[in-house]
Amino acid sequence: MPSGRRAVLRLAAAFGATATVGVIAADRLAAPERAGGTAAPAAPPGRGAGPAAGPQAQAARLRPSSYRLQPMTAYAPPAFRRAVPPVRQRPFLSMSGVGRSMVLSFDDGPDPRYTPGILETLRRYDCRAMFFVCGEMAVENPDLLREMAADGHVVGNHSWSHPLIPKLRPSRIRDELGSTSEVVERTLGTAPLWYRAPYGAWNRHSFEIGAELGMEPLAWTVDTLDWKEPGADTIVRRVLDGAAPGAVVLSHDAGGDRAQSVTALRRYLPELLDAGYHITVPRR
Repeated sequence: MPSGRRAVLRLAAAFGATATVGVIAADRLAAPERAGGTAAPAAPPGRGAGPAAGPQAQAARLRPSSYRLQPMTAYAPPAFRRAVPPVRQRPFLSMSGVGRSMVLSFDDGPDPRYTPGILETLRRYDCRAMFFVCGEMAVENPDLLREMAADGHVVGNHSWSHPLIPKLRPSRIRDELGSTSEVVERTLGTAPLWYRAPYGAWNRHSFEIGAELGMEPLAWTVDTLDWKEPGADTIVRRVLDGAAPGAVVLSHDAGGDRAQSVTALRRYLPELLDAGYHITVPRR
């Protein structure tokens, strides 16, 4: 082939390649790609060139990474939590400013042998009391917990296994109190607001951890010493002798033979009511 004709063919091929590249570039500018890699369809006739409407079009414009970053619950109101009480240096021993009222409290339960008798007596006289439960007993008797709450009694925390608190590490104290609160909350829907240290033995860690769990410490004014099984007559006498406005009476519904405690309650409760005392529970 003559050299002049070859030069003309090379020049034509160069012009053709340039035109092809220009067409491809123009097509890409006219139809931007979606996140999936396919070209977006042309807008239907009669509509403007504004942004597409609808949730599907909105999702199509968002890349997967930016879609995951969209706030889902950022504007939801925070869950209600009761204010944490202050850390006490000593427990409450009595109620103040309640007139001629007293608090009856029962520790260590619930026990299916004795707790039902105490609940029945309180129900008969339409009285409310406080039950400081041990977690290992509560987890085995959830129906008694529900019966306490249904009757309007206050369910408090008395640790899980009734240990001597000052001899425990802080982590163990947290386990004892926290596990019991979890059982009560899981059964009743609300965590306890009061706690009592076994044997009345408190320390700084127990006050701090109890406050973190939202509980106030409550001790007692009158100790019936019913755990020694002194006889129902002695228990009745101790309660009546210690009766006073704001007094908190300590008895037990578990932890041993509590038949004397059940019998004594049936006797001293109507006498307290006849003497003008109002049996109540503290409120928070």
